[in-house]
Amino acid sequence: MDLCDMARKLTSGERRTQIIDEATRLFSNYGFEKMTVNMLASACGITEAALYRYFPSKEKIYDEVLESLKDRIDISSLRLKIGETDDIEVILVGIAKHIFGSYIKHKELARLLLFSSLERHSLANRVYSTVRMPYVQLLIERLEELIAKKKIRKVNPIMTARCFVGMVTDCSVGLNLWKRIQGTTFRPDEMINNNIPIFAQGLKYKEDKH
Repeated sequence: MDLCDMARKLTSGERRTQIIDEATRLFSNYGFEKMTVNMLASACGITEAALYRYFPSKEKIYDEVLESLKDRIDISSLRLKIGETDDIEVILVGIAKHIFGSYIKHKELARLLLFSSLERHSLANRVYSTVRMPYVQLLIERLEELIAKKKIRKVNPIMTARCFVGMVTDCSVGLNLWKRIQGTTFRPDEMINNNIPIFAQGLKYKEDKH
């Protein structure tokens, strides 16, 4: 917070936004277990008692952080874009690009995913539902439509969607991790151009010649 912000009292709405922004940063840096209400209050320049007037518990703060992330990865434009085509490769590329774009723009997503997988199972479920499930559900819907039209072969839409989104998410999370481990890094477009055609080819409908 700069000196101008400190000089004037924040409105209730501004304070609430500040708390969520700082909580997002702290949760993504320390995880749920290690981030304390005291740390958050200090980061916001208020007392714990003042913070509790906005949120009754750390769990509720975490829920609000996830809700704010849901708004940041809005897929409404993606839904319109991939709803205009029955080309499975175009659909998969569109979803992959949106996922990569979200993780690049909101780096806290990757850290929250990693921390939640190492902490409580319930946290992992909540983060998964917020960050990954919108993409999974969208792809399930499109796969079911394309199967009905015989544009792709008959597969389990739920399993296929989860595997695809999981693959792209892992690539997104690993953008920087791979470089530290293997000394090699790849651009999002390189990973999309290498992986998506393979996945799409396996889904494309092939008429039985027998």
